[in-house]
Amino acid sequence: MIDKLAWIEIKEKSILSTRSKGKTVWYIPGGKREQGETDHEALSREISEELTIKLVEDSLVFFGEFWAQAHGHPEGTQIRMRCYTGLYFNEIKAASEIEEIGWLNYADRHKVSPVDTIIFDYLFEKGMIA
Repeated sequence: MIDKLAWIEIKEKSILSTRSKGKTVWYIPGGKREQGETDHEALSREISEELTIKLVEDSLVFFGEFWAQAHGHPEGTQIRMRCYTGLYFNEIKAASEIEEIGWLNYADRHKVSPVDTIIFDYLFEKGMIA
């Protein structure tokens, strides 16, 4: 099982997504926790590294947990994605391994990883993305 965290940021019915250098698949921003990190610590670190912004940790709210086959891993390798929403400050910019930032909508779900596809379906059903 791969333990990952993601930050859900929605604007104008589109969700913030990222594409890493040399990759074609888009991902909701976030990443893996390091030894001993809480969800908030890991998510804040990953988002800062990838997007040059600072999450307001007091504002982070658990959004949901989603499971799927891990993209690019052997069959049976599951990913658990714990998602949060929350406020931030500074300007979102691609950093570290992130090559591109985009605002995707439901029509773009074929571009994302399997777990993100499940999240896109959920957001679409709730009317949060179009």
